[in-house]
Amino acid sequence: MILLERYLLRQLLIPTLLALAALTVVAFLSQSLSALSLIVNDRQSLVVFLKVTALALPELISLILPVAVFVAAVISLNRMHTEHEIVVCFAGGMSRWDVISPAMRLAGFAALASLALNLWIAPPASQALRTTIFQARADLASSLVKPGEFSEPSPDLTVYVQSATPGGVLKNIFVHQQRANGSTTFSADTGLISKRGGAPMLIMHHGASQEFSGAGVLNYLAFDEYALDLSAFMSGGDELHFKTSDRYLHELVFPDLTQPWERQYRKKMLSEAAARLVSPLYNIAFMAIALAAVIGGSFTRMGYNGRIMAAASAAAGARLLGFAAQALAVHAVWVNALQLIVPVAAAAIALHRLFAKRTARRWSPWSVLNLAGAHP
Repeated sequence: MILLERYLLRQLLIPTLLALAALTVVAFLSQSLSALSLIVNDRQSLVVFLKVTALALPELISLILPVAVFVAAVISLNRMHTEHEIVVCFAGGMSRWDVISPAMRLAGFAALASLALNLWIAPPASQALRTTIFQARADLASSLVKPGEFSEPSPDLTVYVQSATPGGVLKNIFVHQQRANGSTTFSADTGLISKRGGAPMLIMHHGASQEFSGAGVLNYLAFDEYALDLSAFMSGGDELHFKTSDRYLHELVFPDLTQPWERQYRKKMLSEAAARLVSPLYNIAFMAIALAAVIGGSFTRMGYNGRIMAAASAAAGARLLGFAAQALAVHAVWVNALQLIVPVAAAAIALHRLFAKRTARRWSPWSVLNLAGAHP
């Protein structure tokens, strides 16, 4: 029996890994589309783009892993059942639990992997993702310069740059600086954004400045190099803030209630904590639904498309109910119990249907022949 159970586990494991890899590629492509703004709008490098996309994957993998388990289980079990491999297992003396135990063990391993992602891998990845995006958005050159456009990093500063090279060299620069007692306009052939003494500077080369004083006097100055201090124009009020999805479990369950934000979103943090602990159970629930759809019914040569579609609808409905419970738990803490009830109930109903079919049928040698499509 151990040999047959290993065979069944292998038949399920390989499709699960392939389905997970395919769905991960889809998730990667989807995430890369949303991260394209870092290159298009914020002029970040390809390295930053790939880093942001990769850091988002742990949370996405945890979300798509139950789907991969369900898809792989349906495909593998359907093939083995239509090719009479499941029937042979029953005829060889294996009980129903012996047949489904490799699938349930695989679902259990997937649940543990999902739990590890939720508790220890996804939070630091999400925090690193949030930090990378914050740094990209706060990047001085990105916020100040948009080639071919007039940009206003602050109400008192207008900047126009015709083009920018990959090395950061700016060409054909126009800067208008408004002051309380007048204004200054700079134009330069080239320039570079850098830091001197810890202060952000726009270093302009081969240009001129025109300054209007409050008395209406125009001062003209040509220069080979001029450093414009940008410290006064850069917003320093933005701070990096981690969302509930970025935090570790202990930070969600035991928040610092001295912080106004954590007091305000206390229920949302508890809802996120419950979802982290409960969502791995969907791997077991989806596997049970797949088993009930293929093995829980009678054998037929016509295929199991109808039962598989019904099982897919049931799995999707259960997951949507879980998301709805998580959203409602933001307003009422007791709703967090529903997050646990949904996957447990889905798994229990599927297993009941699976084993009810077994006990409802009086087993006989003829039943094996009937399952195989033969007639006495």
